[in-house]
Amino acid sequence: MASTKILVPDMGDFKDVEIIEVLVKEGQQIKKNDSLITLESDKSSVEVPSTHEGVIEKINIKVGDKVNKGDLILSLNAESATEEKKEVVSRQKKIEKTEIKEIKPQKPKEIIPIAPTSQSGSKSASPKVRKFARELGANVVEIPGSQRGGRVSEEDVKNFVRSQVTVSGGKIEKKVHKEEYPHEEFGEIELKDIPRVKRLSGPHLVRSWTEIPHVTQHDEVDITEMEQFRSSLYDYYTGEKIKVTPLAFIAKALVSALKKFPNFNASIDSANDKIIYKKYFHVGFAVDTPHGLMVPKIRDVDQMSIKEIGSALRKTSRLCRDLKIDKKEFFGGSMTISSLGGIGGTFFTPIINPPEVAILGVGKSFDRLVKVKDKFVSRKILPISLSYDHRIIDGAEGARFCVYLGKCLGKDFAFKLAV
Repeated sequence: MASTKILVPDMGDFKDVEIIEVLVKEGQQIKKNDSLITLESDKSSVEVPSTHEGVIEKINIKVGDKVNKGDLILSLNAESATEEKKEVVSRQKKIEKTEIKEIKPQKPKEIIPIAPTSQSGSKSASPKVRKFARELGANVVEIPGSQRGGRVSEEDVKNFVRSQVTVSGGKIEKKVHKEEYPHEEFGEIELKDIPRVKRLSGPHLVRSWTEIPHVTQHDEVDITEMEQFRSSLYDYYTGEKIKVTPLAFIAKALVSALKKFPNFNASIDSANDKIIYKKYFHVGFAVDTPHGLMVPKIRDVDQMSIKEIGSALRKTSRLCRDLKIDKKEFFGGSMTISSLGGIGGTFFTPIINPPEVAILGVGKSFDRLVKVKDKFVSRKILPISLSYDHRIIDGAEGARFCVYLGKCLGKDFAFKLAV
C-alpha cells in the first residue's frame, strides 16, 4: 500500500502562516480538492485542498501550528481508493458475464459523511469577519458558520448577535455567556452595580442596534452667522445679554427639516406593514446626568421661539438630573438630537431611539480658514452625524436632509429662526 504525502503548497511571500482550523480527521475518506486545513495570514485566510483522494492515515499538524511551503500536512493512503474502484469495475464485468438467477436485496454500506470538524475550539473566518465579530463583542468560535466547511460569514455574525437578544413578556433579555477565564485570574478587579438608568436603557440600545439597519452620514455645517447672531442677543427692556444654547437653534432648524422631509418624523408599524407619519414635532435631546444618559422630549417645538426652547431645555435637563421628570416625557418623540458640543469630538455614530427612525449627532464646532473671493477668512464649522433607519430612508434622502439642515443653520436662515 503506497502512502502519499500532502504538503503545504506555495503561498507566495507568506511565511510562518498559522493553522486556524483542521477540517479532516484520521481514517476519513477524502476526495481530490476537498479542503484539509485553513491558514490565516495578516491579510486573508485560505483553505488548502487535497491534491489526491484516499483515506487519511496520519495528520501531522494541529491548530495553532505555523507552517511554510513544503511542510507535511498529512499522509494519505491513495491506493485504497484506486483498489476500491478496480473492485467495482471487476464486479460489474462479472455481472455482465454471469446469468442473473436471483436478485437478493443487499444491505447498503454504511455511509460515513465527510463533515469538516473543528479542533481546539477554532472556527474558519476571514480576518475582516473576525474583526467585525470582535467589534460587536461576539466570539467567532461560538458562531455557527453557514458557508462551506462551516466557514463564518459577516451575515452569520449579525444573525448570531441578534440571537443573543430574546424577548420575554415584552422585556428584552440578553443571553449571558460565561467567560472562559475569570477576570480575577489576571489581576485585581472591583465589582460595581450597573447604574439603574444604564441598566434600563441597555436592552433598548441593544434592540435598536440589532433590529434597525443603521446608516450614518457625516457632514459639516457653516454656522458663522448663526453664532454671531446668537452672541448678539440682548433683552430689549433690561439690556441684559440673552444666553441661548446652540442646541435651541439646532432644534428649531431640525423642525423645519422634519416638515420638508416627513419620512424622518415617522415610525414603522411592523405588525401592519404601515408607516406612521406624525403631525406633531416633539424633539428629544440626550441629557448627560450622574445617573446615566436620559433622552426626554421637548413638546411642540414648532410652536416655540428660540428663547422658549432654550428655557425648556434648561428646565428639562434639571428635572432629569434631579430624577424628578415624568416617565412619559421619555416617549412620543419625533426625532432626537445627541450633542457632544459641550465636551468635544467631531463625528460619531448615534444610535436611533426607536420607535423614532432617525437621530442627529452634533459635535463641537471649530474654526476653519476658508477662501472667499481670493481671501482667507475664518468660519465656524459644526460637524453633524445623521443616523437613520434604512428601511424607510435611503441615502439620497439622507444627503438632502443634511444639506437642507445646513441651509437652515446657515447665513440666510439664522435670523428667521429667532423671529
